[in-house]
Amino acid sequence: MGIVYVARSAGTSKWASDVGLGKSVFKLGVVEGEAELKAALDAGWAGETDWKLVAKQDAEGLAEDDAIDRLARKEKMVEPNLYPRLRGARGLFKVSPTNVENHLLVARAMANQQTVAVKTKPADFAAYMIHNVFK
Repeated sequence: MGIVYVARSAGTSKWASDVGLGKSVFKLGVVEGEAELKAALDAGWAGETDWKLVAKQDAEGLAEDDAIDRLARKEKMVEPNLYPRLRGARGLFKVSPTNVENHLLVARAMANQQTVAVKTKPADFAAYMIHNVFK
């Protein structure tokens, strides 16, 4: 059974902010098991090896290309061919903080919780991304 994961790199976020993409850049992918996930995180992407796992969920038979395509309908995927640093790393997404905040506010409203201003964290971004993959 596969695993859908969201990872984040401080170095890649800093680079993305410097080139105008913003700091909310995350990697979405699908691997077959825990060992492959650890190996992928250790190998890194986009010239960085400081990737940290933010969230994961069972993939339910979903392929990586399908997961990336599903999320690309909702969020902007960073085109790997436009940035030499990315070296073809597919699955990097520039996620809008506004979309994540709206997602959290609607979820709270639907659960009859108080809808106050939210401060987004990387875990919120990851939950939003995984939710949109399976939506």
